[in-house]
Amino acid sequence: MDFSFLHQYLGYFLSGASITIVLSMCTVVLGTLIGLVMALMKLAKTKPLNWLANIYIEIFRGTPMLLQIMIGFLVLQGLFPSRDLSVGVLTVDLGRLIPGMLVLSLNSGAYVAEIIRGGIIAVNYGQSEAAYSLGLRPAQTMRYVILPQALRNILPPLGNEFVTLIKDSSLLTTIGINELMGAAQIVISNSYIPLEPYVVAAGIYFVMTFVTSRLLALWEKRLGRGYQR
Repeated sequence: MDFSFLHQYLGYFLSGASITIVLSMCTVVLGTLIGLVMALMKLAKTKPLNWLANIYIEIFRGTPMLLQIMIGFLVLQGLFPSRDLSVGVLTVDLGRLIPGMLVLSLNSGAYVAEIIRGGIIAVNYGQSEAAYSLGLRPAQTMRYVILPQALRNILPPLGNEFVTLIKDSSLLTTIGINELMGAAQIVISNSYIPLEPYVVAAGIYFVMTFVTSRLLALWEKRLGRGYQR
């Protein structure tokens, strides 16, 4: 295999990886916030909130992400002005990036909602009863008692969702976003080398996901120390 192109095009891969990391981090934060709201709505005793949360979750979990990206981009592209942002040697159109990020966040939020709901349900109900006996209101109980304990159950699958987002961000090349996958395609079109740029991109994706997994495992272990007997 010939990787002689790397000395000339390495900047494209590094810029694409930077865009992928920032995009994934913003998406997982927004997706977590959406998922938290949807999980609380699904656990609420108000039926309309339950229905809305269930409809949202079922739609985004039951349709392909690529299709969601295409539909979301076509619906949202008129709401955000086209403006180029330079990241290293690559240029990103915010009019495409923001709709793509929102769709990824909405998709992630549907999965995160189920992760958070499962983590909350796993907390012993006696914790809630103890909080109520101390005079805490339901909202205070959820914030100060349930969610901190649920975090230990939520973190591993939430970390897996972040790793998945790093890989799924490659689908945004379909709407013209130059992240890591897009950078590899640019290198291919400029160098006329069809295989090796994809191999380099795959290696970078692996490094990003592997490092992320190890860091999340260390964080999980650190959180678990306080619960060890």
